[in-house]
Amino acid sequence: MNQPVHRDERTLSVEDHGYRLAYFAVTYGLLLSTAYRAFVRSEPAWDLLALVVLSGVITTLYQASQRVLTGRWAIASLTAVIVALLLGALLTWAIQ
Repeated sequence: MNQPVHRDERTLSVEDHGYRLAYFAVTYGLLLSTAYRAFVRSEPAWDLLALVVLSGVITTLYQASQRVLTGRWAIASLTAVIVALLLGALLTWAIQ
């Protein structure tokens, strides 16, 4: 007979790891699809890129609401955003 699985910390940890792997697969798949669309087919891919950014924003907001983010994480994120904006501006200027 099928007996229900008791949900303990290990079960939750395995489930969360599975969700994490699936999230990585979908996110990096979208990034590859975005790069293919932009560089190979020369099509705008902002819709796919927006999905990647939105998923990151949702994850960050949830973690912030649960108060699991640290000051170090905030500094690293802010640095990454600033570097990305500077690189984007530099590439836009170089293409024109």
